[in-house]
Amino acid sequence: MKYYSISEAAAKFNIPESTIRYYDKKGLLPLVERNEAGRRLFSEDQIALLATVMCLKNTHMPISGIQKYIDWVVEGESTIEIRLEMMKNHKAAVLDEISLMTESLKGIDEKIIRYTKRIQERKENK
Repeated sequence: MKYYSISEAAAKFNIPESTIRYYDKKGLLPLVERNEAGRRLFSEDQIALLATVMCLKNTHMPISGIQKYIDWVVEGESTIEIRLEMMKNHKAAVLDEISLMTESLKGIDEKIIRYTKRIQERKENK
């Protein structure tokens, strides 16, 4: 089985090593192994779990929610229903946020159009 160092894992997700250490201390990476020197080693399964943590974090799930999800993953099969419900709820929240951002982007676009037009008018009046 291939293992990745913390620097390799950090590079894979384009995040600082300190972020991985933080996630580990928060209990989001409970299955991370260590070598004889105490350095973290990430198997493919642990990289997949880190990918899930990154996905949830990137979609603005709070650390407390991610911790709960990871705890349920560690608990096993008996938590599949509540994990599914959590993911459905999180998806709905993400879709709401995307909708809000899309609507807000229209206002930004209006400002860009207005300012571009004003700059063009100033150039024409010179």
